[in-house]
Amino acid sequence: MLIVVVLFSAAREARADYLFTPFVGGAFGGQTAFLNLEQGVGSTQLIFGGSAGWLTGGLLGVEVDVAYAPRFFERDNLTGTILGSNAWTLSGSVIIAAPLSVTDYSLRPYLVGGLGLVHSGITYDRDLVDPVDDNSLGLNVGAGAIGFLSQRTGLRFELRHFRTFGRDTNLLSGDLLPRLGFWRATVGVVVRR
Repeated sequence: MLIVVVLFSAAREARADYLFTPFVGGAFGGQTAFLNLEQGVGSTQLIFGGSAGWLTGGLLGVEVDVAYAPRFFERDNLTGTILGSNAWTLSGSVIIAAPLSVTDYSLRPYLVGGLGLVHSGITYDRDLVDPVDDNSLGLNVGAGAIGFLSQRTGLRFELRHFRTFGRDTNLLSGDLLPRLGFWRATVGVVVRR
């Protein structure tokens, strides 16, 4: 009985935090089934966005994440075969984090995964090739860490993979590939509320 009393008296107050994170980073290691004339998907592309989430003091949390990558399918546009392109992601994810009882607001590692929308847009210079305006259901999985520098702000580092469920045959290579798949590495400023 004494052990139970000691354990419950030592229990910390359970709390949950709302986290808002604008981020910037790079998308790399991409694959696509779309006609990728400039081979830009395989190169590193700028990506930025933000997330809003709810993370408990225990293991679980949820978040909504949106990201945008301009010129995603282009590589320095030297050939001029693509007039414009972009990629968007919008996803809802579950977060499994190290509990606060272990990390106590120091560096807090986590795993993340979810489902959402992956948008691909390409406008080609050639009239013979139809533009791409594709919205596909996709998944994302990744890992990261959050470290707080003060009571309200910190940094978040993350590596995440995005891939559409839909697959098509690439016209140039003949390979069966996801409509779009890529890795995203980001760093963001976390604001805790």
